[in-house]
Amino acid sequence: MKLIVQIPCYNEEQTLAATLADIPRAIPAIDRIELLVIDDGSIDRTAAVALENGVHHIVHHKHNQGLARAFRNGLDACLQQGADIIVNTDADNQYVGADIALLVAPILQGKANMVIGDRRTDGIAHFSPLKKFLQRLGSSVVRRLAGVDVPDTVSGFRAFSREAALRLNIVSNFSYTIETVIQAGKRDLTVVSVPVRTNPTARPSRLFRSIPQFVSQSLITMTRMYAMYKPLRVFFFLGVLLIGLGLLPILRFLFFYLQGDGAGHIQSLQLGGVLLLIGVFAWLIGLVADLISFNRQLLEMTLERVRRLELSQRQPPESSLGMKGCVVGGAEQTGSNDPNTGKHH
Repeated sequence: MKLIVQIPCYNEEQTLAATLADIPRAIPAIDRIELLVIDDGSIDRTAAVALENGVHHIVHHKHNQGLARAFRNGLDACLQQGADIIVNTDADNQYVGADIALLVAPILQGKANMVIGDRRTDGIAHFSPLKKFLQRLGSSVVRRLAGVDVPDTVSGFRAFSREAALRLNIVSNFSYTIETVIQAGKRDLTVVSVPVRTNPTARPSRLFRSIPQFVSQSLITMTRMYAMYKPLRVFFFLGVLLIGLGLLPILRFLFFYLQGDGAGHIQSLQLGGVLLLIGVFAWLIGLVADLISFNRQLLEMTLERVRRLELSQRQPPESSLGMKGCVVGGAEQTGSNDPNTGKHH
């Protein structure tokens, strides 16, 4: 049983060493633990620090592509290296490395495909009351959209079985956290949550510049992902809303018309007619989108089978020897330390 811990990084030379040192090197029922760093176009010594601290694999992005793509390319690289379980953690040492054992336990027991670490944000001192409220509100919305019971849906500390990693397809450019939860729920993967500990914050978040930006990006991701899996429902209710709004001015016109004063209220009839027409169009768009969603499901099934075929034909190396220059998911993957000799190749 091989576990690979992946760490997306962007200019993390100050905190990466502490994060790597905190990761356990042995866990019961795990035969081998390897470390993989995704260097997302860093311009500092992130890659060098990774090599100095014994990272087995590094995926290089020539320029910054964002957290979601770094996460996606990391999953691809982990699968190619034969990972049975993949753990994702942050490079800022936010999470306690020893809790990786808690994350992988439900997968080892066959009780889950994906495990999300619950930070219990109500007890985190450096979280403001507003941030705690938004976290609770956002997580409750995602739970309803995804149909899974996870209290901390934006936690980046999570574990995936090989099966889950094969079936997830990251399309967002912002963050993978919400998207993977909704996808997992809609694709009938079992998702559970376990309490985890956090360390004091080492630096401000680099994922977003402000809370309004984070909220807006999260809302866009939620809407896009839910509409992707439930387009008919989304456009049906949108059409109902528009038709309901259209009926109001029409009823107003009819009220005055029956009193013999309809000539002065023709604008209400025109506005209502336009809204009714847009509502009907929304229903038609929903029908077309629903048909397209079936094609998307077929494409997902095809992609999953292609992945399985590619991975079945690839023999993952026992070490990182011979990996230099390998292209993984549009990124360059390079070998680091040979775990047998400790030498850099």
